[in-house]
Amino acid sequence: MSHSLPVIVGFGGYNAAGRSSSHQAFRRMIFESLPPAEQQDTVIGLACLMGLVQKQEQGYTDKEGALLSVGQVDEKFRAQVLDGTLIRKIGLFDPCAVEGHKKINIGAQGLKFRMAKRDLPTKLPNDWTVRDLEDGTVEVSASEAGEYLVSTHYELAAKAAGELPAGFDPADHYNSRFHPRGLQMALLGSSDALYSIGIPWDRVADQVRPDQIGVYSSSALGQMTEEGFAGLFQARLKGNRTTAKQVPMALNSMPADFINAYVLGSVGHTEAITGACASFLYVLQAAVRDIRNGRRRVAIVGNAESTIIPEVSEGFSNMSALGSDENLCKLDGTDKPDLRRASRPFGENCGFTLAEATQYVVLMDDALAVELGADIHGAVPEVFINADGVKKSISAPGVGNYISFSKAVAAAIEIVGKDCVQKHSFVHAHGSSTPANRTTESELIDRVASVFDIYDWPVTATKSFVGHSLSTASGDQLVSALGTFKYNMIPGIKTVSEIASDVHQERARYTLNDMDVSEQKMDVAFINSKGFGGNNATAVLLSPSKAESMLALRYGDRFEGYLARRENTRINSAAYAERADAGKLDVKYRFGEPMIDESGLRISSESVSVPGFAQPIIFEKGNPWQDMQETTRAD
Repeated sequence: MSHSLPVIVGFGGYNAAGRSSSHQAFRRMIFESLPPAEQQDTVIGLACLMGLVQKQEQGYTDKEGALLSVGQVDEKFRAQVLDGTLIRKIGLFDPCAVEGHKKINIGAQGLKFRMAKRDLPTKLPNDWTVRDLEDGTVEVSASEAGEYLVSTHYELAAKAAGELPAGFDPADHYNSRFHPRGLQMALLGSSDALYSIGIPWDRVADQVRPDQIGVYSSSALGQMTEEGFAGLFQARLKGNRTTAKQVPMALNSMPADFINAYVLGSVGHTEAITGACASFLYVLQAAVRDIRNGRRRVAIVGNAESTIIPEVSEGFSNMSALGSDENLCKLDGTDKPDLRRASRPFGENCGFTLAEATQYVVLMDDALAVELGADIHGAVPEVFINADGVKKSISAPGVGNYISFSKAVAAAIEIVGKDCVQKHSFVHAHGSSTPANRTTESELIDRVASVFDIYDWPVTATKSFVGHSLSTASGDQLVSALGTFKYNMIPGIKTVSEIASDVHQERARYTLNDMDVSEQKMDVAFINSKGFGGNNATAVLLSPSKAESMLALRYGDRFEGYLARRENTRINSAAYAERADAGKLDVKYRFGEPMIDESGLRISSESVSVPGFAQPIIFEKGNPWQDMQETTRAD
């Protein structure tokens, strides 16, 4: 029996390069290779997203209200747009003056000081003597030696990060209600993906049963900003109070929960899986599995991660995982680090660059996509996940990626043929920019290429542009690969002047400049990801043209009708792209809408009908373990 083919009918999100839908972020990554007109369009779209200009009927206006033409916007803001995107110095806070405390010890001579009486601790230290003064203050005498925390500032070792474009604040685009930044990004990313489909969500939902829709989403570290775990864990030390929202808001399953409740209003399947830096491929595999076996017909898949905060940066720095300013200077022989080139996959490097991002794709089974006339941007037939076995260090690479990557290549050969994989495929490497990764992953790629007789295999690494967004990293890779299918361009690893001498290059070709593949026509991308703890995953991604050729064979004469229906979808999708490029994101946020009336549920022995949903949830019939029953029960 043939499986359903999971096809990508929408994609969206945001990272340091910009918005994912309509390939805005991809165009920023290959900016130098774009024709002048597309460069100008990219600059203007990003300028609107970054709040530098607003689109008006008569043109564009800047913050001072001055009316600007398209050419004037490009001329005035091009440098600012380019400087305010991709990897750059941290702007969410000052990495040179991070607020903190220094622990000091006061000797046995004691300490005497004045303070407001209202600020006295509820329980006084045993050695404190307090004397009331007339102005509402008290004089405190501490007779014994003690420890005190004194406010101070310190400097981060690594000051570069892959932040969202400068000036773009997700909270400005909907009533964010003190949501952690990561959840704001989840709402914006999933909303962008849904709009990009070009088919109203209500129409999609009406075509399937409610439980045939699934949301597969997570974050690796949870919500680490002040509204989440950071505020929860710091409250006592900072003298603040915890809130009722910090624990539930901080959970790493919350991106999926927010999308179900506030974007879709879904009562369908929900699944939040994490696999460290490979988490996007973990949730993608779950969705592909469920679509292939028929349990799901539509899946919203992705991650949102916002961890550019001092504590996370320090944690990775103390592991020697981040590329510090000091080590960047040593590599370049300079006194000032080149923060724009902090991430250097497969070159002489010293660690990865922390980033934030949100990436979502919408999958459908091929039958539903054809029925609705959805635009197909690619297909994901397989995702493989394997562990490393016994490990000496939990963070070290291991054998699991050899297994997942080899299985992916072997599977692709079975699906599209050996010639296609050998001549028309490329690799989106994990490319974390650490010395260990550049040797181990390059050896992996080279050995697998040798087994399957592949030469000059193009390899790229998205982290050179946008940094390492942890759970979302392989999502950054996947949407970049979709851009290659669209523009026939593989982004070069432009932060590297030459490949390091210890990188295996016998069969792989590491692209340092944008690589035009218009003649070679890429039909397969291998999305490779490695995560701490032995979380290895590799996905097979097929181009839209390859997916369409497969569907044309499956549907025969009916495929022409699909192509006709798709035209209207593309018109709608282009209309959204035009609005989004003007900074009008129209974020889906359904807070405050009427909840489902439980008294309106209709439950029978066959199904459950839920108010507001076009189709009922049908109970599965039949016993899969019938052959294990001793007797057959009477109805």
